[in-house]
Amino acid sequence: MDTILVDTSVWVNYFKDIETDACKFLDNNLTNIVVATCPTIVQEILQGVVSDADKRTVKQHFDPLSRLIDNPYSVAIEAAELYRTLRKKGITVRKPNDCLIAIYAIRSGIKLLHDDRDFQLIANHSSLKVVGFK
Repeated sequence: MDTILVDTSVWVNYFKDIETDACKFLDNNLTNIVVATCPTIVQEILQGVVSDADKRTVKQHFDPLSRLIDNPYSVAIEAAELYRTLRKKGITVRKPNDCLIAIYAIRSGIKLLHDDRDFQLIANHSSLKVVGFK
């Protein structure tokens, strides 16, 4: 079974019932994949939740997911290097947290499922692998 890191951009759309290709992929493959998360995604999701009830629901949803754990300093240094490398190529990633998320996927050797155009730019200029749609 493949492990897929699901980005915040997908979860936001998924929880709001917005149908995107990535949300459809997630819905159609929940029994065929291992869904992974990382600290940055958990933080982004939980900081956007308004009510305590919604926080509990989201937390219950995230608790059973596979957790990507790595040395935070190593990840931060690699994410900064990725950001700098892209910037030298004329590519500015709008949210530096995306570089952290990309590094978790790269270091784990897994694909990233996203609804964020910056990840496609990162994938085009790095070893990041993303889930593609036909």
